[in-house]
Amino acid sequence: MYEDFYGFDESPFNITPDPRFLFFSDRHREAYDHLFFGITQRKGFIQLTGEVGAGKTTLSRKLLEELGPEFETAWILNPTLTSLQLLRAILRELGIGYRGNDRGRAMDELNGFLLDRVAEGQDVVLLIDEAQDLTPENLEQVRLLSNLETDQRKLLQIILMGQPELRAMLDRHDLRQLRQRITVRYHLGPLTRHETEYYIQHRLAVAGGDGRPRFSRWAVQAVHRYSRGVPRLINAVCDKTLLCGYVEETDRLGWAQVRRAIRDLEGAT
Repeated sequence: MYEDFYGFDESPFNITPDPRFLFFSDRHREAYDHLFFGITQRKGFIQLTGEVGAGKTTLSRKLLEELGPEFETAWILNPTLTSLQLLRAILRELGIGYRGNDRGRAMDELNGFLLDRVAEGQDVVLLIDEAQDLTPENLEQVRLLSNLETDQRKLLQIILMGQPELRAMLDRHDLRQLRQRITVRYHLGPLTRHETEYYIQHRLAVAGGDGRPRFSRWAVQAVHRYSRGVPRLINAVCDKTLLCGYVEETDRLGWAQVRRAIRDLEGAT
């Protein structure tokens, strides 16, 4: 609808984690650098937290996209599994054919696979999304994976990515062994008001925008106040705002259009 009206190649505010649209705020750049450092320096365990919609998944997809062929990756999107199911999901993601129920055999298969990758000059990265949903039993299973190592290096780099509840979970006394192994941590905070403005401009440009429409200063302020700088909420309200602008056939998007968009999102009459 509004894409043709404004001349976009695609919708600029989809909420899917498309790395092409990643905006590097100061915090997102720092988070990226922390992840890159942890992986390339083989630190073993890396922890990335942030509020829902902060951009963790988009950032991680961008990172894994740019790591290059010397890295093999496995991504667990739904960790609400038993510990054996989690282990088998990791093997499946890595293309390891073992389908049995022997945990020790499964670990041996994974260890052999990782040693083969080392011999071929490859590193293996495991990313567990929504890690705040891991049970203590599964977190212990993940900790055991970090025991896979040679005398010189860790065989598996593990990124635990989740909401702020993950930090609280890892502060538990019974998980202190795992917490002590996490050497790289970063919490991804929200965008500032100025970053929100640049974020909007960035996504409009990536979508093929030619300078229209324009979000006024008051529109940006209203977007930031509603979203509190959370990228997913910025996307939601800006998408609705563009629709309002299309309906009104205007290139200037102001406070009134954003207010209408927020009312639509909130289901207000």
